This record gives sequence, C-alpha cells and structure tokens, in this order.
Amino acid sequence: MLMIEHPVLGKKVEEEITFYFNGQSLKARQGQTVAAALIANGIKKFGVSRKLFKARGLYCANGRCCSCFVTINGLEHSISCNRIVEEGMIVASTDGDPVIRSEIDGN
Repeated sequence: MLMIEHPVLGKKVEEEITFYFNGQSLKARQGQTVAAALIANGIKKFGVSRKLFKARGLYCANGRCCSCFVTINGLEHSISCNRIVEEGMIVASTDGDPVIRSEIDGN
C-alpha cells in the first residue's frame, strides 16, 4: 500500500525509479527498501529456503530473521528489508547456499 497523502505529514510523492527482479523490470518509489518495492509489485516470494525448499519472503521487516535474503547487484544473501532500492539495481532470488570464498579462490 502506498500512502500518497498523510493526514499529518501532508502530501509527498517520491520519484519513481526502475529496478530489476529476476530479469523483470519493476517500478519503485525512491526511498523504499528492496523488500517494500518487491511487495508493492505483488512479489511475495523472494526465494526458497536452502534445506526444506520452502518459500521465503518478508517476515520481521527489521533485518533480524534473515528470511528476506536476495542477491543484490551480485552480492548474495543481502537482507532486502534494510537496503534502499536504487535506480537500475539488479535483484535476484536467493535459492541456495552462498558461494564461499574458499570455493572461488581454491583455498
């Protein structure tokens, strides 16, 4: 739900920006978190849990539960409820374990 006119704060319309989720172009309001922008676009499933493969999405909305992990601009397991969406941001579902640095470097 987007509140354009607040009874106390008045009218405030944020600039609309574009970001991408799993290759799909979506719109968001400047200042929204990634999770809020996804919810506003009707996306409730952000990925699946790594063990039981159950749907993951927004739960606590304050960064403590880690249920809203997504990949943001290539950075895996980013917490989407604390990250502000940016113009051209590329967001993808997180559907498994993160790549461990030792696996990449061979250490």
